[in-house]
Amino acid sequence: MKRIGLFLATNLAVLVLLGVVLSVLQPWLLQQGIYLNTPVLLVLAAVFGMGGAFVSLAISKWMAKRFMGVVVITQPRNAAEQWLVETVRRHARQAGIGMPEVGVYDSPQMNAFATGMRRDDALVAVSTGLLRRMTREEADAVLGHEVTHVANGDMVTLALVQGVLNTFVIVLSRLVGQVVDRVVFRNERGYGPGFWVAMIVAEILFGILASVIVMWFSRQREFRADAGGARLAGRGAMIAALQRLQAGHEPADMPDQLEAFGINGRKDQGWRRWFMSHPPIEERIRALSEGRYQP
Repeated sequence: MKRIGLFLATNLAVLVLLGVVLSVLQPWLLQQGIYLNTPVLLVLAAVFGMGGAFVSLAISKWMAKRFMGVVVITQPRNAAEQWLVETVRRHARQAGIGMPEVGVYDSPQMNAFATGMRRDDALVAVSTGLLRRMTREEADAVLGHEVTHVANGDMVTLALVQGVLNTFVIVLSRLVGQVVDRVVFRNERGYGPGFWVAMIVAEILFGILASVIVMWFSRQREFRADAGGARLAGRGAMIAALQRLQAGHEPADMPDQLEAFGINGRKDQGWRRWFMSHPPIEERIRALSEGRYQP
């Protein structure tokens, strides 16, 4: 519950902040003789909404290295690192992407993630726990899963979805605020208290709905990445890797901003499942066994 609250609070705080900045600009634009109609509002909202999502994506590699303590392998120091680099290189070649940076971060939990703004300049990192506790075949499948995320452009697509939804949240919340201010409070000049209160409440509600949609999309791409891992390393190996994660019963060990890019996500029940970035592992295994998704 705490992780859900932090995730929602972070996203909603960004939306509210962007919204307040945009609203502060509106009176100044009017003083300059610029009439801020809906099309103009939509363009400005898109700049803020899409801009915020892509700035987050642009710094995702830096964030991963800084906050996860990822050590990029520039020169393999042992056989394990040599195997890791060569396996990622093989998968990248098969997937038709440029060689990603390969890194390791210190964590007892089994996890791995991929991030980056471009398919040919990504980062693939694995935890020390995954390297110690998974077999080479299972780790091979996990790396195939992460390389598939890069090849599918999932990080960029997720940022696009978030950016579009941010745009609509900003626009719709302002329309709700203006209707409440004009119709309910009968304010005919400027922006009254009714506008600000209604706008912030609408941003929170629309922001929650947007988070549900983004997390649904994130879960769908996990199924496709599993199928990609199976194509690159073998279906049996991918299923075995998921079963290993399932047996571990471990929560995700990554910051909320990076959790959607990992192989392992948090496990929630009831209504909280709407905010899960990853489907339950048993559903992933079943979908993979039935061949329901293509990479």
